[in-house]
Amino acid sequence: MNSSLGRSLKAGLLVPGLLTAGQTAGEPQDRVLPAIVLPAPQTEGGTPLMQALRRRHSTREFAHKPVEPQQLSNLLWAAFGINRPDTGGRTAPSAHNAQEISIYVVLPGASYRYDPAANKLVPVHAGDLRPLTGTQPFAGEAPLNLVYVADMDKLGRDSDENRRFYAIADAGHISENVYLFCASEGLAVVVRGSIDRPALAKALGLGPSQRVMLAQSVGFPK
Repeated sequence: MNSSLGRSLKAGLLVPGLLTAGQTAGEPQDRVLPAIVLPAPQTEGGTPLMQALRRRHSTREFAHKPVEPQQLSNLLWAAFGINRPDTGGRTAPSAHNAQEISIYVVLPGASYRYDPAANKLVPVHAGDLRPLTGTQPFAGEAPLNLVYVADMDKLGRDSDENRRFYAIADAGHISENVYLFCASEGLAVVVRGSIDRPALAKALGLGPSQRVMLAQSVGFPK
């Protein structure tokens, strides 16, 4: 790891061990907030399903320790990654296969949007938005917050009520994938609906058709 990246990590700007898009190991980092290429997700192994279900629970206390790059890649793939490359199918269902949910990854020094096709994090905001992801104090202390954002336009011309229920259900499917992954990996996790949605949407630069549905805090147990 080069010294520039090391300084960024201490500031909480990037995730340790990750390369910027188009960069190879040893190249200097740009000062502009870059996209981050994730390690290829590991899609084999893990805790058997019934054991993960037995261990699944919510935790609201987190150690001050970042989630490792490989774990982050695996986590995002488990949440809503592509598990059928030939069709673009995902690890969680979505109404009418609209795939209207985007995952925003809120880290201590920057926030990103997960791009599952390219397996990278696309920068959206430099700065710490963790306190905006929830009204409870622990949201601002967790090393990682996932924010589930629905693009309502992708759900077609159905009624507003139906589209809202579809988006809520789809965000819930993703959050449960995260719960099971965290149970398998020994990570602490809790999903939350208590959010200042207008403030968070503004900070993330969301468009008029995008809605913050849920947020989920992830980290190591305290």
